[in-house]
Amino acid sequence: MNIYINGAKSVSPQNSLDYNLFCENVIEHNGKFATAIKPNYKQHFKPIEARRMSKVVKNSVIAAKFALEEAKVEMPDAISVGTGLGIVSDTEKFLQKMIDNNEQFLTPTSFIQSTHNTVAGQIALGLKCHNHNFTFVHRAFSFESALQDAVMQLREGKSNILVGAADEMTDHYYDIIKKNGLLKTEPFLNTDLYKYKNKGAYCGEAQSFFALSSENKPETYAKFIDNKTFYKPKSYDEIKTNIEDFLTHHNLQTSDIDMVILGPSGDYDSDKVYYSLQNDLFMSNYVTYYKHLVGEFHTATGFAFWLATNAIKFNKTPDFISLLNIKPKKINKVLIYNHYFNINHSIFLLSKD
Repeated sequence: MNIYINGAKSVSPQNSLDYNLFCENVIEHNGKFATAIKPNYKQHFKPIEARRMSKVVKNSVIAAKFALEEAKVEMPDAISVGTGLGIVSDTEKFLQKMIDNNEQFLTPTSFIQSTHNTVAGQIALGLKCHNHNFTFVHRAFSFESALQDAVMQLREGKSNILVGAADEMTDHYYDIIKKNGLLKTEPFLNTDLYKYKNKGAYCGEAQSFFALSSENKPETYAKFIDNKTFYKPKSYDEIKTNIEDFLTHHNLQTSDIDMVILGPSGDYDSDKVYYSLQNDLFMSNYVTYYKHLVGEFHTATGFAFWLATNAIKFNKTPDFISLLNIKPKKINKVLIYNHYFNINHSIFLLSKD
């Protein structure tokens, strides 16, 4: 069965709620990590609602709302969300209150709002949706798992599925994670990310949501063909073989791909895989990248998915994502390949028709 993406919205460190605005210029960040641009919350929430929601929840609700509106869907048959960390900010608030109050007289609000399924739950509450509601917390496979759940729901006969990816970054969490050497420790301009050939990824956040359907509509962005995941490959050859086998399974060669989206994060050691593929398997393809825009996080592939769907629908991409070769005249097929510190590897294939 065919699966179509009829709505796609993302709240990120870029102007991603409007793809045309996104293409006009890159938003520069000169800090430790990329922070999502806040929409005008007053237009979407009552003050009392906004106070009770963390930033990641508010951003997710807005992205989900716009994605459904684009698809002209009032009530999804299922909501499926992937998150690697859940609501970090509310978790930190609750733990801080435990320390400040010596573990006594605690209000449960922050704890209740810190659970990983808060995003999916708040979206369902706003829509008054009592249908299938699931949150996947599978580290860097979280969005991929949510997407597969959506595919299974459609194959079982449901018509419209809302699927999303949501993660956030906070100062406190950054200070903890940077101690293990995975993240860059000095502030720098995000557009200069790939000038630094050193250890540590540039981290960030985004909330991306998509309305999937078995119906091809006038507002359809793209067709989702397939995705594949694999874990801790032992060598570059194994990675290359997985990508080649994936393409072969769909009767494709690299020459059939109009646009390749890779995910170098600025960590020179783990980025070597991308550069090897760029100079080997994809040396003749239009190759793009995106983590200098939003950073590295568990569900970064959600933003790459948003980028691919929009590139296909509008048949254009901004110059600031180009890595290799000139753009094709027509973007019909897009391949996404991403890995998270060479542990979780993902491949996606999308098509115009």
